[in-house]
Amino acid sequence: MRNLFQASKILLLDLASTLLFLAVYAFTGNLFLAVGLGMALGIAQIGWQLAHKQPVEALQWLSLVIIFASGTATFLTDDPFFVMIKPSIIYVIVGLVMLKRGWMTRYLPPIARATVPDLAITFGYVWAGMMFFSAVLNIVLALTLDVAAWAAVKSVWAIGSKIGLFGIQYAIMKSTGIRRARAMMAAS
Repeated sequence: MRNLFQASKILLLDLASTLLFLAVYAFTGNLFLAVGLGMALGIAQIGWQLAHKQPVEALQWLSLVIIFASGTATFLTDDPFFVMIKPSIIYVIVGLVMLKRGWMTRYLPPIARATVPDLAITFGYVWAGMMFFSAVLNIVLALTLDVAAWAAVKSVWAIGSKIGLFGIQYAIMKSTGIRRARAMMAAS
């Protein structure tokens, strides 16, 4: 269970600026406040890691660039349709980065790296696929829903799909890892 909390902590930290954006927008309805706070948190997270001489992973840099670029574009355009389409661009970019073989290794505890590295690679590609699917789904939602309905559906999908896939992945990797670890111990 400790490994689940450790992996969850890293994932939540990587998603923190997005989650903050969704929460602020859901509670206030103020797009500019939500975008501004999301941008500030993304910048603060990277700044803290750099100040503490901790490595900043590619997905974290990408997240900061996306938050900063899309946030700035949101402020400049003040266009609700752009705000609605923007996540599709982000999903495609993140999906492309997730196509890098082994990107998920940083989220795994040592025992998982030893017993299920192949599943981590497979699930890395599954996550990329979910990002591409989410990009297409978002375009469909943006073209068919008003801003309020889009925000509600998008928020549920964005959080629910990630939690759902994370749970499925954790269960499969945990059960397979236990089975493989037992087989390794029996063989030696």
